[in-house]
Amino acid sequence: MRDPRRPAVALAILLSLVALPACESCKGGAGTPQTPDAGHRTSVTLTKEQSDKVLARVGARTITLGDFAAAIENLDAFDRLRYQSPERRKELLDEMINVELLAREAEAKGWDKDPVAEQEIRAILRDAVLAETHKGAPLPADVPASDVRAYFEAHRADFADPERRRLSVIVLPTEPAAADVLALARKARTAAEWGELVRTRSVDPQAKANVPLDLAGDHGIVSPPGDTRGENTRVPPEVRKAVFELAAPGDVLDRPVKAKGVFYLVRLTQKLEARERPYEAAERTVRIKLSQDRMREKELAALAELRKKYPVEIDEAALATVRADWPDAGPAPR
Repeated sequence: MRDPRRPAVALAILLSLVALPACESCKGGAGTPQTPDAGHRTSVTLTKEQSDKVLARVGARTITLGDFAAAIENLDAFDRLRYQSPERRKELLDEMINVELLAREAEAKGWDKDPVAEQEIRAILRDAVLAETHKGAPLPADVPASDVRAYFEAHRADFADPERRRLSVIVLPTEPAAADVLALARKARTAAEWGELVRTRSVDPQAKANVPLDLAGDHGIVSPPGDTRGENTRVPPEVRKAVFELAAPGDVLDRPVKAKGVFYLVRLTQKLEARERPYEAAERTVRIKLSQDRMREKELAALAELRKKYPVEIDEAALATVRADWPDAGPAPR
């Protein structure tokens, strides 16, 4: 049985790894102050002698001034402000000591060899390597305007929203039942009258949801069939197609639509006209995408080189024997 304390101790192990990283501004020869580069997070400069100065000992381990400076550099700007006073810096050192104590106890118990803890440590190391790999990739604001404009012009269709429609439905169990209610539904003049039919006749589990009467039966918004951006899991494809046959809000389809073994009466409640976003509205989105693409390109290149450095072999036969027993989620929703 897994010890319930392990997750907390595993976290302490991970914190001990990330709290004491190598401090770039703490490297260098003795007596030679190091100047951080333009992108460095703080202006801390230490000589090697200063960096090696021991602030605290925890058993056989030490926490040096370089370790402490690195921990501060890893904080965001807001948190660094909290540690300006000597009292608060002493609190930070105490926190680091506590992490070290917990980590050492976890190691003594062998919990650092727990598969979950090892996997989490690998994830932290992965993120560190990826952060290094991403250096040099442009931030969104740094992507050249010419690249942004060129992408926008080549992908204009991605920034054009088609007409979208909101619909409400009444769900009936059989075609005769649907035909009976359809005659009443087509006489409904207001959303409230339609909502009353939803509440009293629909077999949809959401029909009696605690919403205003004029919103009863609402199934949200869909875009035309085939447009993946406007998919709605509550609306079957047959119903999605049917709502685009209607001309104006308030119209009810003149026939039931069979889908998922039941029959839907469909009412159009709102039309959202198609629109095309101008370059100015899309620019930020494009910049973020191009920045992420450049980072991903650097990741793939780095992984390709690492596969050359560390050859990968996969036992496909062993992989094929793995089976995952998923819990029973119950019947699929209708």
